[in-house]
Amino acid sequence: MIYRRTIPVEFNHCDPAGIVFYPRYFEMTNSVVENFFCEVAGRSFAMMMQAGEGVPTARLETEFHAPSRLGEGLEWRLAVTRLGGSSVSITLEAWSNASHRVTAKLVLVWVEAGGRPKPWPAAMRERIAAFTEAEDA
Repeated sequence: MIYRRTIPVEFNHCDPAGIVFYPRYFEMTNSVVENFFCEVAGRSFAMMMQAGEGVPTARLETEFHAPSRLGEGLEWRLAVTRLGGSSVSITLEAWSNASHRVTAKLVLVWVEAGGRPKPWPAAMRERIAAFTEAEDA
């Protein structure tokens, strides 16, 4: 299954040429991930922070395919490519007007109080697994 979220390219995302300044893509990917965890996994980042939990990024790989411009809408597509015992691999792609703009591959790790990796809570794991292409046992 694919999680989708559209983010409009706003003035604050752009450089003086009117194209998305590359660090803004990382803010957008974080926004998509944050909304995925709230809407799909059942835990908002606010809930995680209050409990001393979180999903810090352990790895990030990005490929830029084409520029995105002010006023466009970027359709972000999130796919879970691997669900491990305490980690999750995610591929995010942004598209606009049938043009592939950016691909980001992330590995996030579930941590609890103290910042140590822990196994996913069962209910959370089950909800994330519904978006997994190939789940690891």
